[in-house]
Amino acid sequence: MSREDALPDPALPGPAPRHPSSAEPPSRRLLLKGALAAGALTGLSATTARAAGSTACPGATVPYDNPLVRNRADPHIHRHTDGSYYFTATAPEYDRIILRRSRTLRGLGSAAEAVVWRKHASGPMGAHIWAPEIHHIDGKWYIYFASAPAEDIWAIRIWVLENSHRDPFKGVWVERGQLKTAWETFSLDATTFTHRGTRYLAWAQHEPDMGNNTAIWLSEMAGPVTLTGPQVRLSTPEFDWECIGYKVNEGPSVIKRNGRLFMSYSASATDFNYCMGLLTVDADADLMDPANWSKSPAPVFASNDATRQYGPGHNSFTVAEDGRTDVLVYHARQYKEIVGDPLNDPNRHTRVQRLGWKPDGTPDFGVPVADCAKGAS
Repeated sequence: MSREDALPDPALPGPAPRHPSSAEPPSRRLLLKGALAAGALTGLSATTARAAGSTACPGATVPYDNPLVRNRADPHIHRHTDGSYYFTATAPEYDRIILRRSRTLRGLGSAAEAVVWRKHASGPMGAHIWAPEIHHIDGKWYIYFASAPAEDIWAIRIWVLENSHRDPFKGVWVERGQLKTAWETFSLDATTFTHRGTRYLAWAQHEPDMGNNTAIWLSEMAGPVTLTGPQVRLSTPEFDWECIGYKVNEGPSVIKRNGRLFMSYSASATDFNYCMGLLTVDADADLMDPANWSKSPAPVFASNDATRQYGPGHNSFTVAEDGRTDVLVYHARQYKEIVGDPLNDPNRHTRVQRLGWKPDGTPDFGVPVADCAKGAS
């Protein structure tokens, strides 16, 4: 397994409510038609005003500025073998895929941002460009993302871009098409990882005839753009905290430590109720047997009034510059109440903080840290 596509591991040298009702299409949520077309993302200016409340970080124990990147949700950070961090995330206009690069995590906050791909004016990949992830697999770069046809904006599926250039800011991003799953249903938030020589895809999808919005699914892969099947359901919304506003499990991300694989995921509507759960499997177990996975009965990461961070979730994992310290990457808002549909509110900001570990070897997510600024990188 090459470092390019490895999970963060100390043994290695270095990485909205968005769902229609399951019973009927969400006509109330045709949000982009008017608001975005009129340039009405007025929350962007509000962001600056709210951000002014950031305070100095309390001492040297807080290594990062937060927010790290403003108005970027569903963040994904990949640490590559070239020593650089590559960052992508959802832009609030839902119309493009962006990329940043920095030698340090803090540097991503001020790094130049490139647009590597834009939505189509019509047809497939024409709306709701969500949750991109960048991975380096077998010598090529891949971006997995969700999108819908311009004419049917809730027919969201998983799509893949490929770039064979060693530098993802150069070369050509080729559209490899839709990543096909077992059903043609609402699907998004794909992530890929390898374990003991096998590549897997985890993602969120609505299962026909199920009374939920999305569940978490897993499949082995034949290659970067093809599933081998079968696909198995690892988790479906069942606890009260997973079913507030919408019955949602989404945004899976995997970290391998201490003889286990931990898969975080996000649950409920993307307002202040958004939170994270955790699935766990022994590294020696068959990952494709759902019975081998255990599920946290309570959220492992949630809104916090004391730090004034709300709706934390859709995370990824990376590793600090020392190659050992694990880092949690996620988004959150700085206020609890949202006027209107949260999808119209652009103020989900990318945040990073150290990920701790409990004596029993399980991750200690803690609470979303308060806003702070250490100063220029």
